[in-house]
Amino acid sequence: MPDAFSPAHRALLEAEYPQFSTAELERRRNLVDELLVSSGIDHLLVHGIGTRGGAIGWLTQWVVTNEAQLIVSPGERSQLYVQYYNHVPLASHLARNTEVDWGGTSTIASSIAELRRRGATGGRIGVMGPLPLSMVRALESAFGPVTDLSPAYNRLRLIKSAEELTWFSLGATLGDRAIAALTNEVTIGMSERELGAVVEATWLPHGGVNALHYFAVNEMANPNYCVPRQHPSSRRIAAGDAITTEITANFFEYGGQVLRTFSVGAELSPLYRDLHDVADAAFAAIAALVRPGVTAAELVEASGLIEEAGYTTFDDLIHGYGGGYLAPVLGSRSRPNEPVPNFTLEANMMLVVQPNVVTRDHRAGVQTGECLAVTPTGYQSLHTSPRGARRIA
Repeated sequence: MPDAFSPAHRALLEAEYPQFSTAELERRRNLVDELLVSSGIDHLLVHGIGTRGGAIGWLTQWVVTNEAQLIVSPGERSQLYVQYYNHVPLASHLARNTEVDWGGTSTIASSIAELRRRGATGGRIGVMGPLPLSMVRALESAFGPVTDLSPAYNRLRLIKSAEELTWFSLGATLGDRAIAALTNEVTIGMSERELGAVVEATWLPHGGVNALHYFAVNEMANPNYCVPRQHPSSRRIAAGDAITTEITANFFEYGGQVLRTFSVGAELSPLYRDLHDVADAAFAAIAALVRPGVTAAELVEASGLIEEAGYTTFDDLIHGYGGGYLAPVLGSRSRPNEPVPNFTLEANMMLVVQPNVVTRDHRAGVQTGECLAVTPTGYQSLHTSPRGARRIA
């Protein structure tokens, strides 16, 4: 497979464990400290579990494995509690500017003890992340009401630094390699499950991890499923099928998102060709608008040609990305996410533009799209995978 990695990507791939610069981590910490001060918050508890590390990875570079909690107080060194005990050595090696300890038999009990040591008082504690209700109650029992700062964290993640965009583009390149592998390696008789093995084999040797790979396999002459499945079926691929896919490979917690449609052993049927032509036109119309100052309402309006062609959508039309599933999350005219937010694009935001054009009976659909970075004058795709439908097998 051709090596599409840039010199900057190669430097990250060849490091034992790649790291952001000290200046970048200080930028992030300063943003959080300023948020706490402006919110009247003295201490922050960040909760992460599984792949939902959120602000823990962003602030410390520890990619949360099972469960972790981070205590942040302006002017003090951060404290990270990690579950399980055998995860502590690697967390201690990777976490930057942070004290790392085992979370004990109860991570929230350890965090409460640390907050008491720091002199925390009622009403001045903030939380970020998917903190379970039982832990919220324990925290409020000790300190009174807490302030949810998760929405504020999502706002901080909207604007990417130049360093972050390099990491995101590396994840996008890993996803592009998966699309190339599907193009070259899929054979008749494979199952949807085997498609997952094909794509993961392209990024595992480079330290990539699966965020998602969704597939739908349909007989073009008799389709019955309009959007890729979150869990693969045992359905076998046959000539005359269409395969639609949505793929995100992450490099640590950084990735793009690429969506494509394939026909198997034949050209797209007239219905699928028309669906894809409309999807291509919708992508082009939306992407042409992407630049600072454009509103969410303008992006949705540009998708109106989908309905004018007699089709609709099933998936979100556009969503912000990079550090979470971010604003704006927009549907098309006929499948809206109401209300359309009062949201304006800014430079260095990331958007996934993904017009999943489907028939109104939801029996047939196509996927196309990818992750775009907003530039001062327009957009730049994070992906190099050729756009458009392709024939395979």
